[in-house]
Amino acid sequence: MFSAILIEKTDAGQTVSIQEIDEARLEGDVTIDVEYSTLNYKDGLAITGKGPVVRKWPMVPGIDLAGTVSASDHPDWKAGDKVVLNGWGVGETHWGGLGQKAKLKGDWLVPLPAAFSPGQAMAIGTAGYTAALCVDALVRYGISPQQGEILVTGATGGVGSVAIALLKKAGFTVVAATGKVAEADYLKSLGAASIIDRAELGTPGKPLQKERWAGVVDTAGSATLANACAQTRYGGAVAACGLAQGADLPASVMPFILRGVALLGVDSVMAPKAKRLAAWDLLARDLDPAALETITTEIGLADAIGAAQKFMDGTVKGRFVVDVNR
Repeated sequence: MFSAILIEKTDAGQTVSIQEIDEARLEGDVTIDVEYSTLNYKDGLAITGKGPVVRKWPMVPGIDLAGTVSASDHPDWKAGDKVVLNGWGVGETHWGGLGQKAKLKGDWLVPLPAAFSPGQAMAIGTAGYTAALCVDALVRYGISPQQGEILVTGATGGVGSVAIALLKKAGFTVVAATGKVAEADYLKSLGAASIIDRAELGTPGKPLQKERWAGVVDTAGSATLANACAQTRYGGAVAACGLAQGADLPASVMPFILRGVALLGVDSVMAPKAKRLAAWDLLARDLDPAALETITTEIGLADAIGAAQKFMDGTVKGRFVVDVNR
């Protein structure tokens, strides 16, 4: 038996509680003793029921986990291996990381980088791993520090926080857009050169606007993404990975056909293993583990249910790391 958060659905609606679960209910070819998980926006939607994230019931939420293999029927893994899981529908269609045990497909796992402890890996989590995918996408496209400033939207969130730190390390000048302008010192401590209010980007604007950004990491979608594209310099690129403002895109083709702007879609859930390994290599090389302390709040498993509501309230700063064993 192990403790886990379990989301159940009845005719009366959704319920969420900590339960003792029989390990025999788990499915997969690699069994993991989970040490840490984390809370992401998607986990917040699942636990609060505010979004259609869960597609199989009942569900143990948690799209991330880090821990130690205790048993394996997969050739790549053996007992004692330290592993990380991000995405692959875990916490949506397959029981996830907000419990003390997990059983997963070995093909979904990557090795825990030696640079990080399990707790630090979860301070990074899908949010930081997604940030690394975005930064890698911009660099691979050819965006360089000499071309100008990089805009990061949703800057105080998990993706934004890690993206700022990675971009600063790579030599970029970063402008952070946030609705929490009181967090300017926090953002500058991560590496932001300046701060703008997200309100400047959050309402519909002209199809083409003054050229400002060499590149963008966008977590918001909707009008924010449309304005970011409209403000991107000739030949620049926008890495889009989120929809915190909305899934719509009230934009025109003008930035793409008149300025050659590239819109780079970044998916973290089903990204192939090669991209995952490249992202974690980037994090291990360029992210200072000490910086994780600035962006991390550690909580216990029982605290995660209440903390999920903070995502819906828009009051999250940085990352929630969940010690599933307390």
